[in-house]
Amino acid sequence: MNAVWQQFTLSNLPLYRWRSASYLYRLVGLLQAWRQSSWLMQWGETLGALSISLVFALAPFVSNDLIGVLLIAVAVFWVLLTLSDEVGAEGQRGACAEGQRGRGAEEREELAIPNSQFSIPKFTPIHLLVLLYWGISVVATALSPVKAAALTGLVKLTLYLLLFALMARVLRSPRVRSWLIALYLHIALIVSVYGLRQWFFGATALATWVDPESPLAKTTRVYSYLGNPNLLAAYLLPAIALSLAAVFAWRGFLPKALAATMFVVNSACLILTFSRGGWIGFVVLLFVFLILLVYWLSIHLPRFWRVWSLPLLLGSLAGILVLGILFVDPLRDRVFSMFAGRGDSSNNFRINVWAAVKDMIGDRPILGIGPGNNAFNKIYPLYMRPRFSALSAYSIWLEVPVETGFIGLCCFLWLLVVTFNQGWLQLLRLRELGSKDGFWLMGAIAALSALLAHGTVDTVLYRPEVNTLWWMMIALIASYYTIYQPFPTENLPPQDQLQE
Repeated sequence: MNAVWQQFTLSNLPLYRWRSASYLYRLVGLLQAWRQSSWLMQWGETLGALSISLVFALAPFVSNDLIGVLLIAVAVFWVLLTLSDEVGAEGQRGACAEGQRGRGAEEREELAIPNSQFSIPKFTPIHLLVLLYWGISVVATALSPVKAAALTGLVKLTLYLLLFALMARVLRSPRVRSWLIALYLHIALIVSVYGLRQWFFGATALATWVDPESPLAKTTRVYSYLGNPNLLAAYLLPAIALSLAAVFAWRGFLPKALAATMFVVNSACLILTFSRGGWIGFVVLLFVFLILLVYWLSIHLPRFWRVWSLPLLLGSLAGILVLGILFVDPLRDRVFSMFAGRGDSSNNFRINVWAAVKDMIGDRPILGIGPGNNAFNKIYPLYMRPRFSALSAYSIWLEVPVETGFIGLCCFLWLLVVTFNQGWLQLLRLRELGSKDGFWLMGAIAALSALLAHGTVDTVLYRPEVNTLWWMMIALIASYYTIYQPFPTENLPPQDQLQE
């Protein structure tokens, strides 16, 4: 059974064999001579990190069109970087006698270098599933009843996936990883502080966010610079997860205090969005992170705390939540509205949209209508219930099959399984090494879980401000992918020894 699971999750996938037989891989190194003579491309990885930094630094404050321009620049740069790579380069390498010679103890801890030979490849099982999903989307576009609209969605998806490819590459560097995480956390802090200011000084509702007949009709729902409280909540979920991880990963009292402040401010701002999907994601985030944290610390805990620490933590969180529902009127009203069914206008709207989307899936179940909201907007009016127009399916679990059919949904689920499995395997490795990088993996896994939970009842995952963060979390997990092999690569071990 374990062997079947390893094959399904691609844990022992011999990617070096694919590389040697792939026609696509032969394009790598095509511009190698140009790169060696180019002064600017000698700083390729650094320039890649800077281009990604621009995306995350500006995303909450600028229009989607400008984000698109930045994503195009990132995509072009990734193509140049890949075509000019050294042929056969396989990322960072090291060995007990060779690769670690001359490294200080602190740098070795940052890189999580074990006392054995290792390789950090540029192409991982996660990349393979991302490429497969892109291929399915291409076929769905070719067979779409609205090909021009679906092609626009395919272009957007391609830009996001190339952003993932560049992030997975540059995040292998501990310094770049620390920089990008810190940058996002500081930008999110600015966004949250402005959101809290709206709560204290008031903010004009840009749309009817709540049922006008509900007790919350006059309650301020903060939206900060993003213009939508649900979108703001989704944007803050990764920030909450990573700031919580930073409390443990950052060194020194002041950095830890800053991380704790970020966690409190981001959490408070998310709660004040009164986004029910965001609250669900927040609870899932804390649940997943605490489980991983207790497991990480369990080897250092006495037997009593190994057994009871998790139940006590979860019980305390549940108690706080129950007390909040009982004694905080807006919180109680908002939580109870989740179970009001069609009695709540927001619930009723989503139920009608979901019913129409299920009919769309039923008519094109294999490969869907093609990717993107433009294709959805062309087809949905043919199925919509009267007075319930929508821009998307309002659920990621319906959006994926309506765009790429059940084939795309199966690939998407496979991608999630492989991603979470790789996150868990690398967390085990870092736990054994005692590397603080394990906390970033916990944050990424918790953030992905939270975004999936929020995405179950909302469509925010497809907005650029959140979609870039979604792929950042997947890239963060992919950047830790490590296999063990002799050096040089000609003496590769059997397949079942490639993965720890």
